[in-house]
Amino acid sequence: MGKIPKSGKSFKGCVEYCMLKKDAVILDADGLRTGEVAHTIADFNMQRKMRPGLGQAVGHIALNWSPEDSPKLTDELMVSIAKEYLKKMKISGTQVLMVRHHDTDHDHLHIVYNRVDNEGKTISDANQRWNNVKVSKALTLKYGFHIGEGKDRVNRHRLKGSDKAKYQIHDQIKAILPTVKSMDELQKQLSKQGINMLYKYKIGTQQVQGISFAKGEYQFKGSEIDRSLSYGKISKIINDHIQERQKERPKNLADELREIIAQSDMKSADGTHYLKQEPQTQYLKQEPQDKYLGTPSPGIDISDDVDDEAIYGRNRRRQEKARTNKR
Repeated sequence: MGKIPKSGKSFKGCVEYCMLKKDAVILDADGLRTGEVAHTIADFNMQRKMRPGLGQAVGHIALNWSPEDSPKLTDELMVSIAKEYLKKMKISGTQVLMVRHHDTDHDHLHIVYNRVDNEGKTISDANQRWNNVKVSKALTLKYGFHIGEGKDRVNRHRLKGSDKAKYQIHDQIKAILPTVKSMDELQKQLSKQGINMLYKYKIGTQQVQGISFAKGEYQFKGSEIDRSLSYGKISKIINDHIQERQKERPKNLADELREIIAQSDMKSADGTHYLKQEPQTQYLKQEPQDKYLGTPSPGIDISDDVDDEAIYGRNRRRQEKARTNKR
């Protein structure tokens, strides 16, 4: 929702941009005359004189909504949300100008405020970008506004300054990241595009804690550009791509042999053993005893012949060799 440019030095340029834009509508003003652009600028400059040492006294915020939210965005609702936004951002007690523009396909409201408040104190702009993210998300959820789908729908040709540099870094990293195999290679590829990659180390060690990217005069933390561009997530993306490429690489003969050996070792570890196959032994079928030379001999029993021979033969021997008594 909120977009915060860097604090400026000139109220004239900022006020003229907001008030003189075609079809611009002033929705609210506090502590300012709005009948003439020159009067509005003069009022801002008059109050800033209470803090002459503050060079960047111009506060500028743009609240943007998605085209899907247009049907319910009345002027009254936009002013109400803008005031709630400023309160949550701790911007209060100062001059504020709210102007609605209609020069894009999405509704947006420009807020110009004086960083020198009504009592001459400075309104801090420290951590404004981080606070803006939290406050914008909270209001988007509260009012049920449409949540944009990433950075793909951003009109890059309309970006300027730090926003332009941030999206250029984002797009370059996203394009190069799938092609590199290490953080060092990513750093070299980005350097060719005029983008420096900087590491943040844990004090007194070589342990990397974070990563930043710089282009020209602008520098951003990786997670500030996009949540997916922190050091840990970039490292994970590179490692995942390496593993995917290894899976897709065709196997050579050596890889196949290693896989077979590994599977064999696993089977042995499971206690699976394989017996050596022995040659088959064949045995002749035993024929029944009633066959002799392939010719059946019914009625003859060998056992009868054996018994007769044993009996009669013994008797004959007794008769032939009978002992006599010679006394």
